[in-house]
Amino acid sequence: MDFEAERAALVDRLARREDLDPATEAAMRAVPRHRFVPADKRESAYQDTPLPIGRGQTISAPHMVAIMTDLLDLREGDRVLEIGTGCGYHAAVTAEVVGAENVYSVEYHDRLAREARETLADTGYGDVSVRAGDGKEGWAEHAPYDRAYLTCAAEDVPAAVVDQVRTGGVVLAPVGTSRQVLVKGRKRADGSLDRERHGHVRFVPLQ
Repeated sequence: MDFEAERAALVDRLARREDLDPATEAAMRAVPRHRFVPADKRESAYQDTPLPIGRGQTISAPHMVAIMTDLLDLREGDRVLEIGTGCGYHAAVTAEVVGAENVYSVEYHDRLAREARETLADTGYGDVSVRAGDGKEGWAEHAPYDRAYLTCAAEDVPAAVVDQVRTGGVVLAPVGTSRQVLVKGRKRADGSLDRERHGHVRFVPLQ
């Protein structure tokens, strides 16, 4: 397959449909999604759908990665916390916008964390920091963050993640169990979130 042509066609469709920010569109064009999916799924890499990556986890559909990148309103140099590394694809898209050295990602499964590190390094994003651990605890060592997002659904945004975001920063997460809503929260001075709802979504649960 001509993966580059497939990726270009996919992003052309997304850009028309979602009216993507130029930085988001450029990131989606740059990251080789096929390198992040299992070998037996590569022919489907540029279909706009989630794909299984093992351990009951998935790589998100490209349109959802693009939408979340837009909603985070990322800028070069922003320090970003990701909860749920998975295969590393979403972290790579984020890294294209803010710089790989500014992305910190937590993955629950040791094997997925290890494989994500390897794939990120092999695709030019080796400066992304990945650790295996409990995403509900965030990654306090590198706080405060300008932005944080979850690639898995939680009953509510984990308090530790909110605590680790600076005042005025943004948290984005699928919230809910059987019925999930994508919630964008901007952190107030008192530590609470000014919340917006951005439609119903379906993500694997936070572990």
